[in-house]
Amino acid sequence: MGATAFEELQWRGSIHDVTPEIAEGRVGKEPLVAYCGFDPTASSLHLGNFIPIIGLMRLQRAGHTPIALVGGATAMIGDPSGKSDERNLLDTATIRANQEAIGGQLERFLDFEGANAAKLVNNADWFEGVSFIDFLRDTGKHFRVNYMLGKESVRSRLDSEQGMSFTEFSYMLLQASDFLHLHTHHGCSLQVGGADQWGNITAGIDLVRRVAQAQVHGLTYPLLTTASGGKFGKTESGSLWLDPERTSPYELYQYFVRTDDRDVVPFLKLFTFLDADAIAELEAAHEERPHAREVHARLAWEVTVLIHGEGEAEKAVRASRVLFGEPIEDLDEAQLLAIFADVPSTEVDRVRLGGDGWSLVEALQETGLCKSNGDARRRIEGGGIYVNNVRAEEVGMRLTVETLASENTVILRGGKKNYRLVRFR
Repeated sequence: MGATAFEELQWRGSIHDVTPEIAEGRVGKEPLVAYCGFDPTASSLHLGNFIPIIGLMRLQRAGHTPIALVGGATAMIGDPSGKSDERNLLDTATIRANQEAIGGQLERFLDFEGANAAKLVNNADWFEGVSFIDFLRDTGKHFRVNYMLGKESVRSRLDSEQGMSFTEFSYMLLQASDFLHLHTHHGCSLQVGGADQWGNITAGIDLVRRVAQAQVHGLTYPLLTTASGGKFGKTESGSLWLDPERTSPYELYQYFVRTDDRDVVPFLKLFTFLDADAIAELEAAHEERPHAREVHARLAWEVTVLIHGEGEAEKAVRASRVLFGEPIEDLDEAQLLAIFADVPSTEVDRVRLGGDGWSLVEALQETGLCKSNGDARRRIEGGGIYVNNVRAEEVGMRLTVETLASENTVILRGGKKNYRLVRFR
């Protein structure tokens, strides 16, 4: 992997385990081929997957060749590593749909052209024609049960109440076979993955040594928890996804903007390509002006740009300012609903927007923003009512199609932070 790339990953806190040959700089002076596997168990990768993804990106930028493996075969089994329960087995059609979606996501992050162009492979291509008997004869014979039982991913499950099925127990052999196949056919000599993959990775290293009489290597990234003890990439509503249809760029941006002060600098190192000098400067600014949260905004910006592009990041920034009173413009329905997800919402028949429109006074009373029509009039006259974050100047103002902030929505506000979302159906 080369001393420079290793030192970069080490400085950024991106290494949990690594084989001695890499740690000591005895291999990797020449470019390596490195792979990471992603099982298509969902229609999108999630934020936790972004740690190994950005690891592959760093390796490619350092001159190494990345292979992204989408596990169409291994997804049929389910990896027990880091899991307390067995996965629900997916049908073939679902896995194929997930493969296509995840493959498309990976293509956004890696460069598939040039001297060290990335490769996208699917292990179903080499497993589907292999019989169970052949697999046991060619691969199973190289593994001792005692060796497999000694792996943490297996031992922790065997000690649990749920135990482990033979299906899951065999997963280690499949992943080891992937490493052997990629070594034989693509010259791959490094496997990377999350810290929970160390047992599977070392099993692959042993298999390559036994079958190909070759020395290959492994490296794992840390499984992150936040300083407050929570699981990284998780919210109360669940995982944060890389698919913008499942987790909007605004939601992703907000997750990083709200990063704990103790995590913000480590996350800058892990999730951005900012260099040491830039991060040191941001760290100094944070220590001097912690209340300004400049570092949090920069972290959120850099990650959102990497995952969704600069255009979506700019929209996320504008959306964030909406909650601080910036006029609502150039935001679509999904973005508005994400911003105001926790705001009381009222559904109204769209017919009320026709003709002369719907009286703002009535709207304020019906949505509960004002206690009565008289209260609504007084607050409009006092300058305390806003439509789409623009002050309402006339008591007689009426809501029409032209008032809509997006396809179907108007945002009403009383005072600084008392919002109501009105959706027209």
